[in-house]
Amino acid sequence: MLHPQLPWYLAGPALGLCVVACRLLLNGRLGVTGGYSELVSKLRDGNASFDWRGWLLIGVLLGGTLFALIAGGPDFRGYGWLTDNFGDVVVAPVLVVAGVLIGYGAKLAGGCTSGNGLSGTSLLSPAALAATATFFGTAIVVSFITKALV
Repeated sequence: MLHPQLPWYLAGPALGLCVVACRLLLNGRLGVTGGYSELVSKLRDGNASFDWRGWLLIGVLLGGTLFALIAGGPDFRGYGWLTDNFGDVVVAPVLVVAGVLIGYGAKLAGGCTSGNGLSGTSLLSPAALAATATFFGTAIVVSFITKALV
């Protein structure tokens, strides 16, 4: 049985090493939005030749799919009242729509939370530091509101 989550003391240093490797080897920032942009622009032009960013996105999608298959299929438990009241039939499309909206917002904003939080802050980018502080601050406020309501 696969462990559902990599421990933080392994995942954190691994992500940090990925950020450093991307900067040193590819002179690029680690983030999925760049891969999405790469895939969309190349496929729109009828070109299937991607750079490392496109392959990163493909790897994330295939890796997640492979993990789900090895683990016995997708698991939508853990979404609180949504799963309890509506089940997997509603949760799956809601997650797809949410993912599309998040991707659109990330593209519109010029980067995703992972790109800003990992690569941008490591470069001490003022915009990335402000964005990451906003992400975390919003998450903390929403968690307190959610806990108070439930």
